[in-house]
Amino acid sequence: MANRTKPTLEKRAKERARQEKRKHKEERRASAKAQRASSPRRVGDEDPDIAGITPGPQPSPWGDEES
Repeated sequence: MANRTKPTLEKRAKERARQEKRKHKEERRASAKAQRASSPRRVGDEDPDIAGITPGPQPSPWGDEES
């Protein structure tokens, strides 16, 4: 019967590790959410990734013009 307790203890240790990991992940997510909420983007700020792009068809990056 001594052989049966080792897998059980290992399972419990694994589950405890999973719970700890889940707890740390939740704390990290909550921290990131609070960080985002505390520093909202101002209305006038423009996203640098889309700066200068206007809605609608975009000009060809190669300069080809189809008429």
